[in-house]
Amino acid sequence: MKTLRIVANIATPDVAAAKRFYETVLGLDTLMDHGWLVTYGTDAAARVQISVASEGGSGTPVPDLSVEVDDLDEALRRVRAGGFAIEYGPVTEPWQVRRFFTRDPFGRLVNILTHL
Repeated sequence: MKTLRIVANIATPDVAAAKRFYETVLGLDTLMDHGWLVTYGTDAAARVQISVASEGGSGTPVPDLSVEVDDLDEALRRVRAGGFAIEYGPVTEPWQVRRFFTRDPFGRLVNILTHL
């Protein structure tokens, strides 16, 4: 058996609220929309990963989601333009990752990062 995909599921009574953060801010495409469930992503091949952590690194809380982007400055601009607060960073970490934390409309802590 080979795992093909892992999908993060976020419970919410307001599925439509996700669009402003995941599509408008992060630039993801709507891959599937059943009204009660909307899946955002890209058509690029995704790596299958799951992380288990006791902290988020540098003494931060463990984020609910980590999103790797190719342009952290643009992601930061979009997050701020969308009215989302920055809770940590932006910072370059000792493990060669530049990142910041914000929260999505549902209160989930999102680690937005780029590898250096």
